[in-house]
Amino acid sequence: MIAFDTLFTKDRIYISNKTNQEDIFREVYQDLLKQNCVTKDFLRNLCERERIYPTGIDLTPVDSSLPNIAIPHTESQFVKTSGIVPIKLNHPVYFYNMIHPKEELPVSFLFMILNQDGQEQTGLLASIMDFINSCDKDELAAFLQMKDTEDLFNFLKNNFKGVIAND
Repeated sequence: MIAFDTLFTKDRIYISNKTNQEDIFREVYQDLLKQNCVTKDFLRNLCERERIYPTGIDLTPVDSSLPNIAIPHTESQFVKTSGIVPIKLNHPVYFYNMIHPKEELPVSFLFMILNQDGQEQTGLLASIMDFINSCDKDELAAFLQMKDTEDLFNFLKNNFKGVIAND
């Protein structure tokens, strides 16, 4: 099982002022590399995977007031730990839609998956979607707009119920 304290850590929650995918990915990658969470090839593979398998998710079906999210990730050989890295974007950035890959979506929040064990990816993705669907929509909308990493962490601690089983 992956406990909350492993999924989320205070030093892996980001608020980014960057205005494009690659700059956001590079900013977070540089810090994750310093923390020894990813390999030096992580950034290149993350960007390439996002081009081939887009991760933008339209939250309009959940609630039309919610901003869109993306769940970027790459293969486990480029990751040294498991967890979820929340990234609040101060400026919406376009990602291609996971379901309709030719459609671009303005995205305001990322849940980057770090999956050291390739088997965890599906469970982590499911836990993120369970979190999105189980939260009170007004509270979730407020969370997705928070501007403080401590507030983001505390909201997740109180509302993220997903625990991942290792198979």
